[in-house]
Amino acid sequence: MTNEDQARADIVRLAKSLFDRGFSVGSAGNISCTVEDGILITPTNSSLGFLSADRISKISRDGRHISGDKPSKEIFLHRAFYESRPSTGAVVHLHSTYCTALSCLADVDPQDCIPSLTPYVIMRVGQVPIVPYVRPGDEKAGRLIDNLRGKYAAVLLANHGPVVAGRNLESAVFAAEELEETAKLLIILRTMKVRYLTEAQVEELAAAFGKP
Repeated sequence: MTNEDQARADIVRLAKSLFDRGFSVGSAGNISCTVEDGILITPTNSSLGFLSADRISKISRDGRHISGDKPSKEIFLHRAFYESRPSTGAVVHLHSTYCTALSCLADVDPQDCIPSLTPYVIMRVGQVPIVPYVRPGDEKAGRLIDNLRGKYAAVLLANHGPVVAGRNLESAVFAAEELEETAKLLIILRTMKVRYLTEAQVEELAAAFGKP
């Protein structure tokens, strides 16, 4: 569990890094992490590039707003990961370009939309299903993630974007970046014949590094 002051500073630092490098635009995206007595999450309608540490929202584990600005309307996505996947210490939701593009394609496998293209997407992200479309801010999205029973560290929200969980803020952010870069590769390579990692190679990675 991270010290709260440090967690707030880390959210501001990592959020700005994502914003500055184009992983988030405008007021899109939200980031959260656990602290000893609750969850910190970026406020609704805030830009990841211009956060104030003292205005970051704090909620209780059961969803009550404790302090700071009003929390993101996507809080249900974050709580679903914390509740269904106990190892989760942070959650990142972005509208990053290539992941969002992939989430809009009709011909990707909804059970595994990120095939085994590189070792690092296997090591940091793992299998990624697509969650059916619901309106942004609809609590149903949280229930859909709950229904996955913590099996996955990341999902793509159909026609919306990625949600990625990690053990801490840095691991969640790095996994979200890896997922975006892999989605970019998949879009670039769509018309080409691709060599994917074999099942044996994937199993070797899992044995050596564990699952995300």
